[in-house]
Amino acid sequence: MPDLSKASLSKVPVTIITGFLGAGKTTLISHLIHNAGGRRLAVVVNEFGSLGVDGQILESCAIPDCPAENIVELANGCICCTVADDFIPTVEKLLALDPRPNHILIETSGLALPKPLLKAFDWPAIRSRITVDGVLALADAEAVAAGRFAPDVAALDAQRAADPSIDHETPLSEVFEDQLACADMILLTKVDLAGPEGVAAARAIIAAEVGRPVPVIELTEGVVDPRVILGLDAAAENDIAARPSHHDGDDDHEHDDFDSTVIEWGEIADPAALVARIETLARDHHILRVKGYAAVAGKPMRLLVQAVGARVRHQYDRPWRPDEPRRTTLVAIAEHDHVDAGAIRAVLLA
Repeated sequence: MPDLSKASLSKVPVTIITGFLGAGKTTLISHLIHNAGGRRLAVVVNEFGSLGVDGQILESCAIPDCPAENIVELANGCICCTVADDFIPTVEKLLALDPRPNHILIETSGLALPKPLLKAFDWPAIRSRITVDGVLALADAEAVAAGRFAPDVAALDAQRAADPSIDHETPLSEVFEDQLACADMILLTKVDLAGPEGVAAARAIIAAEVGRPVPVIELTEGVVDPRVILGLDAAAENDIAARPSHHDGDDDHEHDDFDSTVIEWGEIADPAALVARIETLARDHHILRVKGYAAVAGKPMRLLVQAVGARVRHQYDRPWRPDEPRRTTLVAIAEHDHVDAGAIRAVLLA
């Protein structure tokens, strides 16, 4: 049980939860909500794209220690780019709650660079009232083991020497590396899917990418003792210089590397056919992430769809409400040049 006796006099700790698309951030936060250990939690969800799936998932599991009004969603933009308009007012709103939260969790977009967000904590309006307790970077063990987001540095150097046109890493690897470099702790997720050899490979890749000692914890389905990851007391906003980034020295940072599109249509007949079409998007159209809801003909429940590449998960999450149109709505996210709304729609509606 945390010591909350001086909560009103001290800074409210904030944990930033970062990680690549589909690494398991929402699953982790859901676990923390249900295992708060006496903490009154508040959650800020920063979505990429206009369909707020993660926020809805978290709101559906709100409990007294983290009621629905303590869960705030910021869609369509990076919160570190809209500090004055979105981030500061949201933090002030949470700090004004009665009772005030003991701990705030920020789930960043899977495409976000965490270091610019850390800089936002230096804003005069909030810097005396909140502190970054820690930055948690989630990494999908199966994906990392396959080398999808952490390329072999030696091989890349060899390519660069042979081809002068190769002078930077891909946007995906830069995002991944910046998230690891900013972390106080790295959570290796989905270890059950990776297996022992995959976990060992992922650990080796992460160790090669992170230039300082950072604890790495393995977990499955977001289950971890909150005492291990909350209460780190890192004050990360005061330690920014020790967290290197590919974008250090930039006056601004771009989000044009990625784009999203929302596809809406009516009921579907067969969830298995939808899964096959999403797999086709990953394989043939380089779509990184698909998430949303589907209306299945003859079923009273809404189908939640979450896909990372060709790995698709789906489950019925709740009944359709009487005032809701039975529509299928999915958001697809990819690198900018691969988002062709017409082509994506054609595959999904084939």
